[in-house]
Amino acid sequence: MRWLQTAGLQLIPVLARALFAFTLLAFFWKSALTKLGDGITGLWTPSAGAYGQILPLQFEAVGYDPSAMSTLNWAIVMLGTYAEFILPACIVIGFMTRLAALGMVGFIIVMSLVDVTGHGVALGSLLDGNPSALIPDQRLFWIFPLMVIVFFGAGPLSIDRRIQLHRQKTKDEGSS
Repeated sequence: MRWLQTAGLQLIPVLARALFAFTLLAFFWKSALTKLGDGITGLWTPSAGAYGQILPLQFEAVGYDPSAMSTLNWAIVMLGTYAEFILPACIVIGFMTRLAALGMVGFIIVMSLVDVTGHGVALGSLLDGNPSALIPDQRLFWIFPLMVIVFFGAGPLSIDRRIQLHRQKTKDEGSS
């Protein structure tokens, strides 16, 4: 039975990354794509919808005029957009995985706060018998595999593990 426990400890983070990939990767990438502007300049010029999604109250206050948004607002929107591409990709390939998973936990918390305060999504409550409630029940299910990754790392099938093995090999060669 000890081999099963050892195998399980190796498999858990891989399964957590796979669960994230199969259930949330497309969600975050599709969301990020809606925030990019048109053409190549869209990589640094967010769509009007990006401001509406990320900073809804500020965007409403300026009459939904993207040119009236501040440089700080632009930076927040662009960083949030890039985070939706980069953090999930890092998790799926297993690169800087713990940091990326922690970043995604923060991202989901901020996203949930914006949904409640800026978009009027009902907060709901835990233990209300409605497991499909968007906030907080569903978001806790999103966060769980990320916390598994934070605590256990990326697992054996990851770039992080390859880097770790390479560093150990280099260290062993250097000490001989």
